[in-house]
Amino acid sequence: MAHIVILGAGVGGMNMAYEMREEARAEDRVTVISNLPYFQFTPSNPWVAVNWRKPDDITIPAAPYLNKKNIDFIAVGAARVHPERNQVELTDGQIVDYDYLVIATGPKLAFDEVPGLGPEGYTQSVCQVEHASAAAKVWDTFVEEPGPIVVGAVQGASCYGPAYEFAFIMDTDLRKRKIRDRVPMTFVTAEPYIGHLGLGGVGDSKGLLESAMRERHIKWICNAKVTKVEAGKMFVAEHNDKGEIVKEHELPFAYSMMLPAFKGIDAVFGIEGLTNPRGFITIDAHQRNPKFRNIFSVGVCVAIPPVEVTPVPTGTPKTGYMIESMVTATVHNIRALLDGKEPTEKATWNAICLADFGDTGAAFVAIPQIPPRNVNWFKEGKWVHLAKVAFEKYFMRKMKTGTTEPLYEKYVLGLLGIKKLK
Repeated sequence: MAHIVILGAGVGGMNMAYEMREEARAEDRVTVISNLPYFQFTPSNPWVAVNWRKPDDITIPAAPYLNKKNIDFIAVGAARVHPERNQVELTDGQIVDYDYLVIATGPKLAFDEVPGLGPEGYTQSVCQVEHASAAAKVWDTFVEEPGPIVVGAVQGASCYGPAYEFAFIMDTDLRKRKIRDRVPMTFVTAEPYIGHLGLGGVGDSKGLLESAMRERHIKWICNAKVTKVEAGKMFVAEHNDKGEIVKEHELPFAYSMMLPAFKGIDAVFGIEGLTNPRGFITIDAHQRNPKFRNIFSVGVCVAIPPVEVTPVPTGTPKTGYMIESMVTATVHNIRALLDGKEPTEKATWNAICLADFGDTGAAFVAIPQIPPRNVNWFKEGKWVHLAKVAFEKYFMRKMKTGTTEPLYEKYVLGLLGIKKLK
């Protein structure tokens, strides 16, 4: 009998648990550990932040659904991973032994790297449902007395899609309220140009997103480093292509949402051989840590180098399809080890995204994620908004039923007219 422990109950962790339980031997134990008692569908958080969704719409309690599938669940956060002892120490003092560990925690949100950034400072966040719910309350106050908005992603961020989504969703909501004319909006991003997305651009993402922002009267500042945030004011240093500061901005705002940079969680940070200097888990081609051979990792907490060097640091995103692919490869590789074989499965690190713009949206496919690519496709249309709404329902149903069908491959690729990614 083997004990397979999964750290994290997000998109990667829950999918990992369901697929691992199905693939593991009957006598093997599967346990999920999370600092939260519920699963949250993170892609819907921008809708929560403008009250288009309630937290209950995009969350489910993890324990009952996992338990139905004979998966144990511990709703206590990890204090420290001890890979040399094959143990996870929890914040309440419990020690959990494992034979195989899958780290799927997602990131630590590095708000502290910019003074005044984040929910404990002066800006809002859509990174977690709790943050989005708090942002919705601030939004309710804001629309009563509207003013300037600053939205975007700070230096070192590796997830840009939600920043664009939220800017366009706010624009849509304000137009519906007929107060858009009272709200100047500025998009601030570390990207070297609009539509870079941490991917070096995808198709004509630059042209399409610039056009979408002009159409909606959203100004932008690229190559931007946010130096500090004060109440109602953001300080931004704009750089040129050489990385030199060319302009200092003081941007007033009545509402702001800025995505932070990511780091690895404290439970793994600084463990030599397990993480890189930012705390992300280092893995080989089979999702396996090179030093601790019974540790695997999937999702946002995986170390992936930037696609290219940019004047202001930008990270590389991990999309839902990529995470789904990582999970399936990891499951089969652990099963191979259980059977006394070596891992052979590799994830297809291709980027697929459905980005909602409130009443329209954009979809992109990058195969592979790092250029040059075999497929480099970016399209905009109302169908993307409808597709993302439908996909949310499919995904929440999957989390409740425990089905292991590959939703991104089956549903999203089908919408895009692609049978399978190679």
